[in-house]
Amino acid sequence: MLTVLVAWGVLAGGGVAGGAPAAAAGADLRRSGAVSVAPGVTYDEFRMTLPRGTAHGHLLTVDLADPRVTVDLLYPGAVGARSPVSQLAAERRAVGAVNGDFFNITETQHPGVQPTGASVGPAVASGRQLKGAVPDGQRFGPAMPPGATTEDVIGVGYDRRARLDRLTLRGAVLTGRGALPLRGLNQYALPVGGIGAYTPQWGPVSRLRATCGTDTDRAAPCSTETAEVTVRHGRVTAIGEVPGAGGVAVGSVVLVGREEGARQLRGLRLGEPVNVSSSLTGQGRGRLRCAVGGFPIVRDGAPLAGLDTAAVAVRTSAGIGAGGRVLYLLALDGAPGQTGLTVRELADLMAQLGARDAMDLDGGGSSTLVTGDEYGATVRNHPSGGAERPVPNALGVFSAR
Repeated sequence: MLTVLVAWGVLAGGGVAGGAPAAAAGADLRRSGAVSVAPGVTYDEFRMTLPRGTAHGHLLTVDLADPRVTVDLLYPGAVGARSPVSQLAAERRAVGAVNGDFFNITETQHPGVQPTGASVGPAVASGRQLKGAVPDGQRFGPAMPPGATTEDVIGVGYDRRARLDRLTLRGAVLTGRGALPLRGLNQYALPVGGIGAYTPQWGPVSRLRATCGTDTDRAAPCSTETAEVTVRHGRVTAIGEVPGAGGVAVGSVVLVGREEGARQLRGLRLGEPVNVSSSLTGQGRGRLRCAVGGFPIVRDGAPLAGLDTAAVAVRTSAGIGAGGRVLYLLALDGAPGQTGLTVRELADLMAQLGARDAMDLDGGGSSTLVTGDEYGATVRNHPSGGAERPVPNALGVFSAR
């Protein structure tokens, strides 16, 4: 049985008194001093005093140059599933973790359609490419800065360096009559007119949500022209009109199409040989061993232009320093009486802490930072909803003790 400990204090006790003050975005930043949680991994707290109040935060600093340290994406075994960060960390015996990407949390705009819980952006875990990015207009979360897309990720490569990257899906459905473009992989939303592939990694949740909304309007009605085709061991075994639910069997792939994609799928015949290929292609050098979606807020040590300066919220971020050899994982505390930050303030803070590049991850009730040991995982911040929110993925840190 997993033991999950929830602690609202600091790792070593004593609060943050005695931390050295520093300026950050015109505010007073005081840190408690780093405490080791495992070789190459330290935990720290800070308080940032702003004119409207005090923001309390929690920080993991990860030394990727230490050969004992690794980072991976944690997820509940399926793309369309959610678990608390503490559970994800405890199951894998991670020494630290923060929540990851924004996700399909609600479907109030589509009555009767089940939310999938699947994340917005690409996801890579232990080198396995789990899913692609939904269209920009289908995302959840705050407004992205100019030039950002749902394909943006933060990840760690096989070279043990962290980097910001952009993962684009390349794929095709190969038939005897030609190739059909593949526009989605285990996504809760498909581009208008597209075809998406759903593998056993998707899980049992319904695929109907994939045909709702448009590329620019998440709340647009569901498509009335859809199709679903099951391919097992390279041959078509079932053809239907409405996307279904239930797990995808090993050795099978389910193809879902909308509009033109649906018309193309309806042209297939039972028993016809079909091969589905897909790959997430990055812009950086070398493959990413793990990656999670979000949107960039800091590049080359400076906040990006166009970041939101109005909405104040509890937030989570991941940043990179020392040429990709240091990873910063941060979550604000959501206890009553403390203020959150705007996205711009978060970017200023990450730069002040040492990040040359940084991503904004899911915030609000999702913001969670944990540390772990042989007894379980300890939640270090107050989740703003009063309890941990189940999330689709998290960035987990591992260290050989």
